[in-house]
Amino acid sequence: MSSDLLDALVALEKQKGISRDILVEAIEAALVTAYKRNFNQAQNVRVDLNLEKGTMKVYSRKDVVEEVEDERLEISLEEAQQINPVYELEDIVEQEVTPRDFGRIAAQTAKQVVTQRVREAERGIIYDEFVDREEDIVNGIVERFDAKNLFIGLGKVEAVLPQTEQIPTESYEPHDRVKVYITKVEKTSRGPQVFVSRTHPGLLRRLFEMEVPEIYDGTVEIKSIAREAGDRSKVSVYTANEEIDPVGACVGARGARVQSISNELSGEKIDIVEWSEDPVVFVANALSPSKVLNVQVDEEERSTTVVVPDYQLSLAIGKRGQNARLAAKLTGWKIDIKSETDARELGIYPVDGEMFEESEENGLADLLEEISPVDEVEEPIDLYADEEHNE
Repeated sequence: MSSDLLDALVALEKQKGISRDILVEAIEAALVTAYKRNFNQAQNVRVDLNLEKGTMKVYSRKDVVEEVEDERLEISLEEAQQINPVYELEDIVEQEVTPRDFGRIAAQTAKQVVTQRVREAERGIIYDEFVDREEDIVNGIVERFDAKNLFIGLGKVEAVLPQTEQIPTESYEPHDRVKVYITKVEKTSRGPQVFVSRTHPGLLRRLFEMEVPEIYDGTVEIKSIAREAGDRSKVSVYTANEEIDPVGACVGARGARVQSISNELSGEKIDIVEWSEDPVVFVANALSPSKVLNVQVDEEERSTTVVVPDYQLSLAIGKRGQNARLAAKLTGWKIDIKSETDARELGIYPVDGEMFEESEENGLADLLEEISPVDEVEEPIDLYADEEHNE
């Protein structure tokens, strides 16, 4: 038995990465329990399993005391010294008590322990692997689904994609390949449980890191993300390198980079805007693709009042208020949007101070005092004024 067991433990150590010494300790502890259960013994015992020599012995352990109260656990100093004169009080005397037919019980116990420990070790290895990948993106394969959850195969483990974390516009079929974001890894009695998401903003962040080298190496930084999964997202980016256009780096040549990310998210539209520490500029940028005439900031309330051209009002607000809602999430500022006509009637526009001027940095409308009123100017073609931007 010992020779076969030794070979099995050596193989497990190589294949599963489980230490042979740990397995031997577990087997010895299980054999102690098996000895007490099968031979009705309540005494303290120790099992010595020597795989190299092919021996297995059981030793009783008794404390050396002056007066014995429990013969199963204690031995007098006089009796102990008869065994070996070197024993003193508080020493432990060990004597072999190995039963003749203990080998069969030992073999069964060792098999059970090894199987259990291998399973536990594999679960531990899987848990350690995936707990380190929380907030990371992984590739998986759709395996099965029930009424609410989708189960994604990640190789050694099956992850759960809850219904609330699925993109509403997506449909899934078995064997579909899909990228998911690991939100949480838990230990359970059945092994590690991995939870993933397709709607988490972190998924969008990781996709940009994979697609845009400037973000991956830290040259361009994603400052904030506002996302309504499956429909539209806004991403603010920043770089301290004046020679790099952060928005252009994320968009890519002819929009190739952002289009690749959009395709991965089933056509989700993505607006990329430049971050600014100035809330006036940041809020104006965040309302892209609409033009902004003026932004007034209330620092105490952390709110802004934004003035846009009359013909851009529906575009600024967006379908069901989506554009304004995402801009508010992206910036962290409340945004109240007014048309130019309403703002003039309320006396909040024009205001004294610097107006936005069209530039490469902010891309805002050129506002000159001598410009004709909006209703006298031929209305420009609005490429964004499609039905999904209307209220």
